[in-house]
Amino acid sequence: MKWVTRENANVDRIACPWLITRFIDSEAEFLFVPRDQVLEVAERETAHSYDAAGAEYTHRNGKCSFDVLVEEFKLTGDPALVRLAQIVHAADVSEDIDSSPEGRGLSAIAHGFALLHGTDDHKKIELETPMYDALYAWCQRQAT
Repeated sequence: MKWVTRENANVDRIACPWLITRFIDSEAEFLFVPRDQVLEVAERETAHSYDAAGAEYTHRNGKCSFDVLVEEFKLTGDPALVRLAQIVHAADVSEDIDSSPEGRGLSAIAHGFALLHGTDDHKKIELETPMYDALYAWCQRQAT
């Protein structure tokens, strides 16, 4: 399935592809487009939209897109994934940056990747995926 979001991805728009490919849709294809084209491209490509105004999966009720995906796909039974969602939320939602002690660190790392790789969103996914794998493994150890 195709998934479409805004280009120039940062925390949530990179964490979501990790979550989607690891737990929701292992064959996912990600499209990054200008913010004003997300819904149009999603409709044309029969794609899921995320982390954009009016998207199928986006910020709602104080939750970031990663939180919403975890809930919508009924992944809340995994304590490590719930913990990771708290960290991603803290890193992504500026007013909640201190809601998880790891939030500032993940935010800094994600912004560093954004600075180094600019608009190459697929490269950011490729390079940040091992970091999210490691962070998830750390969350699993913390949950036991």
